[in-house]
Amino acid sequence: MTLLVLAGSVTLLVTGPWPLRVLGAIGLPMAYVLRPRFGRLAPGVTPLRRDEAPALYALADRVAAAVGSRPVDVIVVGGDFNASYARYGVRNRSLLVLGLPLWAALTPQQRIALLGHEFGHDVNGDSRRGRWLGSALWALEEWHRMTLPDRSRSEGVDLVFFLAGTVQRLLMGGLNALVTGLYRALERLTVRSGQAAEYRADALAAGVGGTAAVRGVLEVLLLHATAESVVLRRRNRPRPVRRTADGTADGPDLWTELAERIAAVPPSERERRLRLSARELGAVDATHPPTHLRLRMLTTRPPVTEPSVTADPAQQGAVEAELAPHRVKIAEELRQQE
Repeated sequence: MTLLVLAGSVTLLVTGPWPLRVLGAIGLPMAYVLRPRFGRLAPGVTPLRRDEAPALYALADRVAAAVGSRPVDVIVVGGDFNASYARYGVRNRSLLVLGLPLWAALTPQQRIALLGHEFGHDVNGDSRRGRWLGSALWALEEWHRMTLPDRSRSEGVDLVFFLAGTVQRLLMGGLNALVTGLYRALERLTVRSGQAAEYRADALAAGVGGTAAVRGVLEVLLLHATAESVVLRRRNRPRPVRRTADGTADGPDLWTELAERIAAVPPSERERRLRLSARELGAVDATHPPTHLRLRMLTTRPPVTEPSVTADPAQQGAVEAELAPHRVKIAEELRQQE
């Protein structure tokens, strides 16, 4: 459809009479809006360079090689209780986003399992993350927004404007319904494939980090409310009068408290959260299967007790040292959020 709009607009501009050239001029910006998106880094995001985080990149490369993925191009740390893997740009560079709240709440072996899951998305055959299908879904979303009929009603307009507005709403409403139906059909046809890819990523993570570590990551993800409560309390707590020697606020203490609170959640509460998630079909987001089904899938496979990548204390210490400045910065950003 995007190519059709572009070709039709150019044809009208070149060969059509002047009334049709107006339509061609309108179609060109529409084709631009609907163009394929290759993604880009969000404004203000500063990626970690390999020379400033060599230990973190080395750990990521070890896990990627064990999964069968290529070495990651860019690593970004953020303040979300989550992690993600994607590709962006014309060069199709790989991007790994690590949320420091989640990273702090995990044990060293669970962090390896988390990396294994994220790099698993590069080799698990998830077509929804590809350029072709991803661009199709994005284009349909743009078509949906562009064809939303204007529901506003102006008071005091004459009959001609009223009839014109009614016709416009009917035409755009019909087109919008068609686009919405196509989008929902494509979503329904591919959602199972996307969820199956999540299961495959979990299986790959189990081979890299061990089954127990993957289960630990999924159980920690169910404790996001606990992590949010820690951040909220720190945000509402008065600022300390005294600061550390380097002039920074009490950022590192946030991560220590977060890790301690997550580790202190008793097994009974973890089981309660799991049962609540099963009852509510809770998932990380709409693209993931329910977490309790992901945990059940792990029990149906032979447990991996000897993972291919194990945590090295020296490397983990180096990684934590590289992340220390970013912990202070992100802790301050979380504290200032409304």
